[in-house]
Amino acid sequence: MDFNENPELNITPLVDIMLVLLAILMITTPAIVYEERINLPAGSRQNAASSQNKSLIIRIDEQKNVYINERVMRLSELPDNIMLISTKFDKKTPVYIKADKRLLYNDVMYVLKTMKIAGFSKVALETS
Repeated sequence: MDFNENPELNITPLVDIMLVLLAILMITTPAIVYEERINLPAGSRQNAASSQNKSLIIRIDEQKNVYINERVMRLSELPDNIMLISTKFDKKTPVYIKADKRLLYNDVMYVLKTMKIAGFSKVALETS
């Protein structure tokens, strides 16, 4: 009787099973969602809601008078005054510009550019 001194192990079925298990793991892992519940204090939600309602409205009439929250100024005075006013507002506050339709395009763009230079990132033109 001839016995083989070095028996060969067939590991192919073991590798196949491991690959199938790895594939199942790779498919199911992204489907697992981790959710952690956090109870926020009531005050923080109210502060966030009140800050979202604020906006800055700028009106410009035909005589080039600029109205910003009850303040009246000439168009030429806007850059200096907006630097003073902008310290009271968050730079992410929405700014709406309402201009008379008889104004020149350059005048409206001057106001828009001044607001952008002052640091406001959400500036929009409003039409009636």
